[in-house]
Amino acid sequence: MAGALKRRRRLPALRNRRDWQSLAYLAALPALAAWQWAYGFWWPLYGLMLFLTLGIGVIHHNHTHLRMWRGRRANRATDFWITLLQGHPTFVFYPAHVANHHRYRHGARDVARTYRFGGDTNHLWGYLIHPLQAVWVLYPLFFAWLGRLRRHSPGAWRYCMAQYGAWLGLWGGLLAVNPMKALLFVIVPQLHGLHWLLATNYLQHAHADGGPRAVAGLNYARNFEGLVNPLLFNIGLHTAHHEHSRAHWSELGRLHRDHYRDRVNPALNERGLAPYMLRVFVLAVFVPRLRSRSHMAPEHIR
Repeated sequence: MAGALKRRRRLPALRNRRDWQSLAYLAALPALAAWQWAYGFWWPLYGLMLFLTLGIGVIHHNHTHLRMWRGRRANRATDFWITLLQGHPTFVFYPAHVANHHRYRHGARDVARTYRFGGDTNHLWGYLIHPLQAVWVLYPLFFAWLGRLRRHSPGAWRYCMAQYGAWLGLWGGLLAVNPMKALLFVIVPQLHGLHWLLATNYLQHAHADGGPRAVAGLNYARNFEGLVNPLLFNIGLHTAHHEHSRAHWSELGRLHRDHYRDRVNPALNERGLAPYMLRVFVLAVFVPRLRSRSHMAPEHIR
C-alpha cells in the first residue's frame, strides 16, 4: 500500500488543473502536423495549426514564469517539447523577457522597447517589422547570457545547448526526409508562431507610456479583453501579468477585473484584439481619427 502511494506521488502532477488546456494544445499541434504529413494538406487543419502556434508561444511564456509541473523532470521534458514545437529554445525567455522586459517594463533600458526602432509608432509596418528589429537586439543579449552561464554555471549552459541541439536536429532530420513537407508542416508554422510571439510586444506596448512615470505606474501596457483570453491563456491581460508575474494565467482575469482595469488609462483597455488590429492597422490608414495616439511624453522617446 505504501509502495503504491509512493509510486503515485512520483507521477507528474500539474500545479494547476487549468493547464490541461495547455497540454491539449501541446498534443494537438504535432498531431495535426503528422496527420497532414501522412495524408496531405487540408486548409481547415492547417489554419488550426497556425492558430495553435500562437498558443504554443503563450504556453512557452507561461511555463517560463510559473513552471507547469511540480516535478523537475516533467518541467525539463516540457522545456524540450516546447522547444521542438516552438522552433526555438525555451531558455531565451529568461534573458529576453524576465531579466529584461519585466525588469524594465517598456522603459528606456528595455532593449526591445517598441519606440527604440524608428520612434514611437503604432501602425501596420511597425507591427510587421518589430519581430526582426527585436531579434536584432535580443540575440546579443542571448549570447552574453550564455557566455556568463558557461563561465559560472556550465551545467545550465549545457542544458541550453541541448535545446539548440534538439531544435536544429529536428529541422535537419525532417528536411532530410522530405524538405517540402518539413517546410510546409513544421518550419513555416513555427516561424508564424515566432512572429506572433515577438510581435505581441508591439501589440501590448506600442504607444503605451515607457517613461519613468509609467514604469512606476500602470500605463506601460495595453490590455485586450474578449475571445483572445479564453483561447490564448489570458495573454491579453498584460498589466495584471506584469504586476503579478508569478500568478498562474488562470488568475489574471480576476486580477485585471478587480485591481487594474479601472486604474489603467481607459485608452489602453481594448475590448478585443481583432477589432483593435482592424481599426489601428487597416481602417486608420483611411480614417485619420481612428489612428492610435501616443501616451508617452516626448522627452522619453529615444
